Formats: sequence, C-alpha cells, structure tokens
Amino acid sequence: MLILFPLILSAQDPNQLINEVLTKFSSVKDYKADATIKSDIPLIKNLPVRATIYFKEKDKFRIVSKGIAILPKQGFTDITKLLREKESYTAILTGSEMIQNIKTEIVTILPKADTSDLVLAKIWIDSKSNIVMKSQITTRNNGQVTAEYTFGNEKEYGLPEKMLFTVDVKKFKIPKGLATDINKTTSVDENKTVSKVGTVSIQIRNYVVNKGIGDEVFKGK
Repeated sequence: MLILFPLILSAQDPNQLINEVLTKFSSVKDYKADATIKSDIPLIKNLPVRATIYFKEKDKFRIVSKGIAILPKQGFTDITKLLREKESYTAILTGSEMIQNIKTEIVTILPKADTSDLVLAKIWIDSKSNIVMKSQITTRNNGQVTAEYTFGNEKEYGLPEKMLFTVDVKKFKIPKGLATDINKTTSVDENKTVSKVGTVSIQIRNYVVNKGIGDEVFKGK
C-alpha cells in the first residue's frame, strides 16, 4: 500500500497528466491526412469542404483546400502549443467526467499574466491513453471554443479521426469570402431567431505519420 500510494498521487497531478499528453504527441514528427470539413454556423451557407492537412513539428501546420474552409482559431495544434508553455499558466485538477464511456480527468489552466489573451482553459484527459478527449478554451479575442475528439487507428499518436468544435458566433472570425452570403441571408431571415453558437465538424482519414514532409509545403498560400 505504501508503494502504491505515491503512484496514485502522481496520477492525480495535473502537471504529470499534461506531461504524459505532450510526451505522446512528441512521437509525431509530421503527418499528412485527408479531411472533410462541415460547418453549421448561423447565417452562413457553406458546403462541406475537402482538404489536405499537413503538420510538422513543432508548430508548422497547413490546410490546403479548393473551397473556403471555416475553422476556429483554437484547434489542431493550438492545444499542444498552449500546454507546452508551462511557465505561462497554472494547472489545477478540478474533477473527473465520463466522456464517450471513458473516465477523464479535468485539468483547468489559468494564465499567470493578466495581459494574456487566454482567460481560461479546461482539458479533459484520458489518463490511461494519455490523450485529450475534450477541450474548452476561452480567450478575449475569440470567445469560447469547445472541442470534442474521437479517436480511431491513430490513437497511439494522439491523433483524432473526428473533431467537433462548438464556437461562440459573436466572436467567431468570418472568412471574407463569405461576407456577401451572410448579408443576403440576414436580409431574408430578419425575423428568424439566430443561435448564439455554431459547430464545425472535421472528419480525418488516411493519416500518413512520420514519413517526412518538406518545409516547402508550409510556404505556399
């Protein structure tokens, strides 16, 4: 019992949980994947978009698509970037919750600086698999973005097969190419109650992990 007791305490240490998540994701040097992006944002008419996602450690990231891909700013690599900046926040364990029939530990992140754009972040971590099942990030500039992650064949790398974002519409940055559609829709639906939240669903498949990606991929527009 004396031997097991320190291990139990360690499992409940929020910084240890974060370290395990970062260690797992650090095994991903690069990846390429196909994605289908579907958005349901009030007053925006946008068809599903097919895209190719590229990532290279640590923070090189690019999405290539023929259509306009509507995505929240806080997504994909932003979680790991936030967690890496350990000196900028305090992590607190604030409970547990079942997500997709998996018990997760809730870690709340508080910024140390009052000038930070980050207001509050909550991360739901599966401590057995060392993956983030859900995140909720609140910032001054972009409001609140909640993301839920579903894992498949690439779970060993911490790479999800589906991501579902829920965004604060008032703070959501609208792509310029869709501004005309928004105006047209507003004029037609003036008496319609508009939801305060929207969703963006990203289905990811055909991962190619750690096979090498040239830096030139990230230089294009």
